[in-house]
Amino acid sequence: MTIPLIAGLGTPELLIILVVLVLLFGANKLPDLARGSGRALRIFKAETKGLLDDDDDKAKTDEQREIDKRKQAEADRHQNPTD
Repeated sequence: MTIPLIAGLGTPELLIILVVLVLLFGANKLPDLARGSGRALRIFKAETKGLLDDDDDKAKTDEQREIDKRKQAEADRHQNPTD
């Protein structure tokens, strides 16, 4: 059974990295670091999703509105083709 490589790193390299992390931070701090990183990533993901979902038409320029109209018209043509 082969172990999949992560970013081109094999098992020995990953074990060395794990040992270095334990030596640097100590075994007690690693769960706290992982928990904090997870929270930060969750917050970052939520904020970026909020930015993408925030389609306030007032903030758009005339060019952006025109592009949106073209995209909508193109999507409508693909959904309802009139042959």
